[in-house]
Amino acid sequence: MAVPLRLVFFGSDAIALPLLRWIVADGAFCAQVAGVFTQPDRPSGRGQQVQPNAIKLWALEHGLPVYQPEKITDAVRIELTALAPDVGLIMAYGHILRDDFIAIPRLGMLNLHTSLLPKYRGASPIQTAVACGERTTGVSLMRVVRRLDAGPVADAEPVAIRPLDTAADVEANLSAAGVPLLARTLPRLAAGTLSFVEQDERAATFCRKLQKEDGALDFNRPAAVLAAQINGLFPWPTCSVDLGGQPVKVGLADIAPAEPSAGASGSTAQISPGNVLGSDAEGLLVGTGEGVVRFRRLQRPGGKMLPAADFLRGFPVVAGTQISSRLMPALLVPPK
Repeated sequence: MAVPLRLVFFGSDAIALPLLRWIVADGAFCAQVAGVFTQPDRPSGRGQQVQPNAIKLWALEHGLPVYQPEKITDAVRIELTALAPDVGLIMAYGHILRDDFIAIPRLGMLNLHTSLLPKYRGASPIQTAVACGERTTGVSLMRVVRRLDAGPVADAEPVAIRPLDTAADVEANLSAAGVPLLARTLPRLAAGTLSFVEQDERAATFCRKLQKEDGALDFNRPAAVLAAQINGLFPWPTCSVDLGGQPVKVGLADIAPAEPSAGASGSTAQISPGNVLGSDAEGLLVGTGEGVVRFRRLQRPGGKMLPAADFLRGFPVVAGTQISSRLMPALLVPPK
């Protein structure tokens, strides 16, 4: 039996935890974790207390050496060299790696990126894919190069995006999808039979880091665009609208029939951009530049995210209410 690869794992977000679990358990026949690199402990939660991330906690519980450099320095490069890694595996690590650092593992640095490359390179591939109305995304296993998410790809695991999936739902599915992808590629890497194919640069798209201001909604846009934006930007930064002078967050949306059902309240309101038409059993109905968007989950300041029917019992919104539009910044950006 071949000697297992010495693998160093790089990850700082819980999305990567299923991968680490699989390598330590079912993947141990072909790879053994020599060390785990993760971000330093950061303030988190309402109290902003300094806490370790999920990757560090799990690694320590299972006796794995943990390294938490603030920056990739010469000293950190020496630490990695001392581990004598055959391969480095990265998912949601959060550091840009230097060329001399990338070159240390004998078989290179590999990264699991949460899109079907070359689409959605960059900082927000999950949110942007949902917000752009994609119905399929996935996880790609690529070789790390200095250019952003531009390395050759060995394999990918597709993941469906359902109409009522938020970015949180898709992230959970992508987290799970990384395991079968690694299960079929890591043994091939160990056997020397894993091949990589260069990406088609002509098909590349780039998504930027999200900001709080991205939660704006322009009701002159089509209902399909607004629903996708709302679902793609939940749970952060979360889209919001002004209702009765209060910023109300919208956590889930879909496209409603252009003609409200017989059971809808206030269905005589005019269908126009930003005009509330009333509500039905599933949510609050709002006119757009093309069709009707339905807000299915809503949250008032200081409250919880609630199904629209529960929200509207405590926060009535009458038909004819006009919701103002705000410019929606583009999520895709030109290549650098």
